[in-house]
Amino acid sequence: MIEVKDVCKSFGKDMKVKHVTVTFDEGKLYGIIGRNGSGKTLLLKMICGLMLPTQGSIVVSGKEIGKDIDFPPETGAIIETPAFLDWKSGYRVLMELASIQKKIGRKEVREAMEQVGLSPDERKIVRKYSMGMRQRLAIAQAIMEQPKILILDEPMNGLDKSGVKEMRKLFCELRDKGILILLTSHNQEDISAMCDVVYEMEDGEMSSN
Repeated sequence: MIEVKDVCKSFGKDMKVKHVTVTFDEGKLYGIIGRNGSGKTLLLKMICGLMLPTQGSIVVSGKEIGKDIDFPPETGAIIETPAFLDWKSGYRVLMELASIQKKIGRKEVREAMEQVGLSPDERKIVRKYSMGMRQRLAIAQAIMEQPKILILDEPMNGLDKSGVKEMRKLFCELRDKGILILLTSHNQEDISAMCDVVYEMEDGEMSSN
């Protein structure tokens, strides 16, 4: 479903992603581990169309990012720290986001919030959310339109032990429904507990783990 072909990303003379070639198939949960600055977040940004490769190509469902499409269709994503309109409740925030593409309505938004352990009836504004609640809201946003692809950059950030356990279970359930999930983590335990295939990035280069 995702084909990354000889992808490089440079900033001036500094090459941050180096000749990455990899294929990600539907119905599998892939993990990418690596230290900060290893290139893993840059790779996810390029797959999402937020940046274009300096060299190579990324093809999602037969369409090339940056040429055929700007953003991969039917994809939910969390890239870096999520930002929200923080003076509204979580439910209101997601409803506004849902109104952009008009694919879903109240029912799907409520279901997504409940899946991640948030109450859609909670009136607390997002500004008063804990870091863990904000991360749950970001995950709800990523899954609410029932995507076929999930791209998640450090999705466990800010979650306590019970939250991590709940999200691991959720991601495995979504994988079992045929969704392609690609996530990064600095936590080897997260990767070992969930992932079917693991890659490591170091100094911009990817290798199987």
